[in-house]
Amino acid sequence: MKALTALLLAALFITACTMREPLTYSGELEIGEIVEGELETETPDTFRLNLDADTYILGVVDQISVDVVVTLYDSTGNNLGRFDGPGEGPEIFQFEIDDAGEYLLEVAPFEDDSGSYTIELKVVEPIAEDPEKRADQLFTPYAGNDVPGGVIGVMRDGKLIFSKAYGMANLSHNIAFTVNTPSNIGSVSKQFTAFSILLLEQQGKLSLDDDVRKHIPELPDLGEVITINNLLNHTNGLREVYNLMPMTGWKGEDQLRREEIIQMLMRQKELQASPGEEYNYNNSAFIMLAEIVKRKTDTGFPEWMKQNVFDPLGMYSTVVRTDPRTIIPNASQGYAITNTGIKEAGDLDASFGAGGIYTTMGDFNSWLKNFHDASVGGEDLITRLVTPDTLNNGDTMTYALGIGVGEFRGLKMYSHGGADIAHRAMLVYFPEINAGVASLSNHAGFPAGRIAFAVAEAFFGDEMEEEDEESKGEVDSTEVVVPEKLLKAYAGKYKLANLGVVLEYNLKEGVLISSVEGQPDIVMIPESDSVFGYKGVEASVKFNLNNDGKAINAVHSQGGTDYELIPFAPYEPTIDELKALEGRFFCEELETYYTLELQDSTMMLHIKNTKEIKLSPIEENTFKGDVFFISELVILKDDGGEVKAFTVSNGRTRGIYFEKK
Repeated sequence: MKALTALLLAALFITACTMREPLTYSGELEIGEIVEGELETETPDTFRLNLDADTYILGVVDQISVDVVVTLYDSTGNNLGRFDGPGEGPEIFQFEIDDAGEYLLEVAPFEDDSGSYTIELKVVEPIAEDPEKRADQLFTPYAGNDVPGGVIGVMRDGKLIFSKAYGMANLSHNIAFTVNTPSNIGSVSKQFTAFSILLLEQQGKLSLDDDVRKHIPELPDLGEVITINNLLNHTNGLREVYNLMPMTGWKGEDQLRREEIIQMLMRQKELQASPGEEYNYNNSAFIMLAEIVKRKTDTGFPEWMKQNVFDPLGMYSTVVRTDPRTIIPNASQGYAITNTGIKEAGDLDASFGAGGIYTTMGDFNSWLKNFHDASVGGEDLITRLVTPDTLNNGDTMTYALGIGVGEFRGLKMYSHGGADIAHRAMLVYFPEINAGVASLSNHAGFPAGRIAFAVAEAFFGDEMEEEDEESKGEVDSTEVVVPEKLLKAYAGKYKLANLGVVLEYNLKEGVLISSVEGQPDIVMIPESDSVFGYKGVEASVKFNLNNDGKAINAVHSQGGTDYELIPFAPYEPTIDELKALEGRFFCEELETYYTLELQDSTMMLHIKNTKEIKLSPIEENTFKGDVFFISELVILKDDGGEVKAFTVSNGRTRGIYFEKK
């Protein structure tokens, strides 16, 4: 009888789906047609699409000789989403449309790039209403027997209620992805490392308040105590290894010994910030935490994790990969996407502690079950794991111990994303409904977070709050009128401190407009006299003026983090001024030489084993370079005006000193 009832309900559901109004579409891109394009610097191409309500669209841009950014706008100019993935090869884009109307699909060159591309609109169809079909829809680009794939898992009340695999785990050997395929979860591993440290604290082998040097005494005394807790919540002030190593000419798949990381940190001359002063995501810290586990247990980190974490939880398919050359039976092979095709990619060397764990959906379910049951570790340990600390200034962080803590559509959320060289992962858990979602892939361009949250909405949307207009980027500014005098004071160029990123705010027809080099302009929506939202983007900026009405700085807020923007006047050095900067420079900390050389009228930076880097002036004595290697270079001069050194920064690693030789 139950089987017959289920069959009748299924038939009614299918009938209901087929009664939906057929979708209509028209636009400047025909579905399935490949369109060729050529982009000039800062000049995007745009395509108009007329779409029905509740529509899913999927397409791909082949970046033949230009790195592109794909953005979708509605008829009022709202930014509905942006895709800026790999710098070469296919750029896959997916959008979901709520309302019927005309939309603008923009293909723009990244920064000052230019070149040729092709675009193909592959799918325009109704957004799937059935949760499982919604997962199928989102995985469309990663399904088939000729592409790297992935797996999605949905957990509820300790059970894996839905799991499905797509695409291929290994293209060379024609092995399909399955729900039991072990895959690299990257930085999602950090919560497991944090869990192990808390277990050792329970056993009395250490305290989170311990000075790290108590357990790794060869680290230098940098004048302030760094605690184990500072390592766990990224407030330690240490160099970030995967930002620092590329500065030496190291590439992601080059061999890197654990001893080299410790030695690198031993050569650090000063902290980047006082412990507890700022959150600065740090893989070096979690690599050291794994070293502490090894030293306090006289057991290898992988073995200790298996005996004390994985096996007790029933995670029998989970392993720590200590070496990218170690074979993990039936595991997925990572793949990078390039302009010459799909290529195999290895794992980061020496990353375990910060990454390096391979697991499956079934084992992820066992892990999340313990957040509720606390059968291993106990409730107090789980509470400590997911409780955010405060910074020295009293601000509460959105990161606990190896895991993020936040909210999604009204539900409390624990989450973390992961990325190795090619593998991608996302794990999300909603403790109030004891449910979670995980997404895994061996495709370097896979949007693990975007897909995990979309699947979470499909399965648990009825228990979530409705999205308000502000969360969608709609800011009501009808009652906020900012005097033009203030708008003029805010206008100008600002640099993102230590990152070499320049934001410009211009006043056009009484409206403040934000632009980043090579990116589409964004309308600024006033929320007060000094605070503005970015139309279509979940971010804001607050401008600060001095008593004379001049901009002191601005604070850009996005994703729970504040970034200082520093105003500056445009600078165009003469050829003679650039010529005076030439020379060879040595960094004792990195044991690496750099060379500055003027080629025609452009300053170039040479690093061993690395393509030469073009340096562009931001302001006097400050240049921006390549985002991955050197984002900012600051020239230092002696009292006589002669160049004596420079410092370089790259995202999470700042102020590396190079002396002229």
